[in-house]
Amino acid sequence: MEPAAPHPVIIIKKKGGHGAHHGGAWKVAYADFVTAMMALFIVLWLLNTSQDVQKMVGGYFSDPTGKGKEVGTGMHGSGETVNLKKDDMPKLKEQIEKAIKRMPQFQALKNQVKLIVTGEGLRIELLENENENGTFFESGRAEPTGKCRELLDLLAKQLGTLDNKLLIEGHTDSRPFNSDRNYTNWELSADRANSARRLMENDGLREGQVAQVRGFAAQNLLIPKDPQNASNRRVSVIVQYLAGAAPMPPTIKSPSTPDASPGNSRHSAGGPSPASRSE
Repeated sequence: MEPAAPHPVIIIKKKGGHGAHHGGAWKVAYADFVTAMMALFIVLWLLNTSQDVQKMVGGYFSDPTGKGKEVGTGMHGSGETVNLKKDDMPKLKEQIEKAIKRMPQFQALKNQVKLIVTGEGLRIELLENENENGTFFESGRAEPTGKCRELLDLLAKQLGTLDNKLLIEGHTDSRPFNSDRNYTNWELSADRANSARRLMENDGLREGQVAQVRGFAAQNLLIPKDPQNASNRRVSVIVQYLAGAAPMPPTIKSPSTPDASPGNSRHSAGGPSPASRSE
């Protein structure tokens, strides 16, 4: 009898691997988590901001198209102008001061930019300094310096959102020109004010927002007891109250010189720049 054939050995090998594909549900959950964290951080940030910022952010979410009165960033609104009443001038002063403090040149200019709320409105004074001759304008010239351009650009963007009219003034000290009788402090003060106007209109002011450009020469000194003091050389931007937007009377009193009355201003479109001048 023949021996039985051996049974074949059957080896079963199971390949390991992942189970069924679980899809992208985890991505949805992760996205929800990130969104929730972002919302949390926005809420925490808002809790530490001022009431003005909270109102502007709330206005954006209430009216994203920008048609509201207080939407977006900047002064108030995006593409909308805002009327400032008399009681709002201190708030505007505070906002401009904060914007100036963010300038890289703030430390060098902090003692030469003065903001004062007066009977005319908010007066912004750009004062020269004895130790920094030519901070805003070079000696005897009507061309603004780089620092002056940067500051006027900032002011134009801040004030261009307002309905309020602006006045721009130029002032000099009492030192006369030495070389040209046809170009005096009258022409220089008016030319400096006009240079400031042109810059600000190019950088953000609305068309027709500037109501007047004035050149006072040395007739409205900031420091009357020291007529040649460098602080008498200045350019002033005045944000008028809406109720006072009409042309001002011919006699205007400075807040620091209540008894000073300016003379008649003169303006020259472009006078020579004297070779010898201490302005």
